[in-house]
Amino acid sequence: MTLNRRLFTTGLASLALPLGFDAAAQDGYPSKPVRIVCPFAPGGGSDFIARVGANLLSKGVGQSVIVDNRPGAGGTLGSDYALHQPADGYTLLLVAGSYTVNPALYKLKFDPVADMTPVIQLSKGAYVLCINPNKVPAKNMAELLDYMRKNPGKVSFASAGNGSHLHIATEYLFGMAKVKGTHIPYKGTGPAVTDLVAGNVDMLVAGTEALMPFVKAGKLRALGVTTAQRLTAYPDIPAIAEAGLPGYDVIAWHGLIAPKNLPPAVLAKINGAINTGLKAPELVAQLEPTGVSPAGGTPEQFGALIKAEIPRYAKVARDNNIQAQ
Repeated sequence: MTLNRRLFTTGLASLALPLGFDAAAQDGYPSKPVRIVCPFAPGGGSDFIARVGANLLSKGVGQSVIVDNRPGAGGTLGSDYALHQPADGYTLLLVAGSYTVNPALYKLKFDPVADMTPVIQLSKGAYVLCINPNKVPAKNMAELLDYMRKNPGKVSFASAGNGSHLHIATEYLFGMAKVKGTHIPYKGTGPAVTDLVAGNVDMLVAGTEALMPFVKAGKLRALGVTTAQRLTAYPDIPAIAEAGLPGYDVIAWHGLIAPKNLPPAVLAKINGAINTGLKAPELVAQLEPTGVSPAGGTPEQFGALIKAEIPRYAKVARDNNIQAQ
């Protein structure tokens, strides 16, 4: 998911949060800077959310928090590095939906559940399914699915790469609807959007911030969002689940985890500080126009999300013989 990095540089860094959280509580953590490993390149959506988390944690605990970008292999390199650091709260890992896809695609050097401590879900949002209206004669999801059933394989769909979260989300939809499309993988969301607008591919599931400007300009048609409920920012776009696919629900999310056996007191302090910061009205107002909302919640809730998605997406990968690029 690609977010507008300008949101961070034009106000988030100076956001004054009414935390009400005791940064000098009991155990003295943290007594030195904290690091958030972002397993993706600087400048993208995951990097943006990592810096949101760093800003909130820094304000909440009164200590510097830096972002350490370590991209490569779909995020697995940075994840492997971070999860093999000491479980002392000074190294956290930014994870996205791809974290739950990667176990089906890569031979990991860590267990994505047993070797980590869930900390907090930072954000939640939806992808939007868009078509090029000059290529596909569909006004809504029901018409698209009917067209695909009558023309198996005719509709080409782009993704941010083979085995990406966008690819998995699309194949998951096709599997539930019992339709087939032709996959055209790209090296990132940007090139995929460009070719969709140009008419070189027919369809793309991607972040609202990447696609909605072209929808508003009349160059693309938005047929549905991937979450079970409609988005507050785009209430006129129905949920894909409304088109006869109850149960289809793919969340675009980011969160923080830590190495396994993180001390409970440290976990509680990090979770509490960020939970408080995520409730700031200023942050909500800045994120929601992009179709993204602050999440928050308990470590247990975030851990349950990760545990549920891993087997679900593993089945999608197996059923469609999806392999890492």
